[in-house]
Amino acid sequence: MTPFGGFDSVTTSLLDDKNFATLATVNPDGGPQTSVVWYVREGDTVLISVTANRKKARNIERDPRVSLAVFDLSNPYRSAEIRGTAELLPDPDKVLPKRLSQRYLGEDPPPETASRLIVRITPERVNGFTV
Repeated sequence: MTPFGGFDSVTTSLLDDKNFATLATVNPDGGPQTSVVWYVREGDTVLISVTANRKKARNIERDPRVSLAVFDLSNPYRSAEIRGTAELLPDPDKVLPKRLSQRYLGEDPPPETASRLIVRITPERVNGFTV
């Protein structure tokens, strides 16, 4: 695992492709909680949208340490693990879910009433794997 100094070109390419990621947060008992998520890279951070009352949001609020694993859909032997700190930001206009839905589906998401938050992950370490 390499200390973070910015995403290299291989990781940037992987993150910029339409791949899925698995977000791991820490449960109150110290165990992992994982969720498959859509994401988007923004500079040297990664953004995810979460429903405000979900377990992953509560876990991040209590303990901001996270891990994000991204696998290449076309080559599962190409992946990256990002360990870092997550920050919860308000998204009252639900801008990020629209952006993510456009990225992954090419259309706006259906209307929803639930409050949403942006999870901004600031990497501390990145580990890439390629065959």
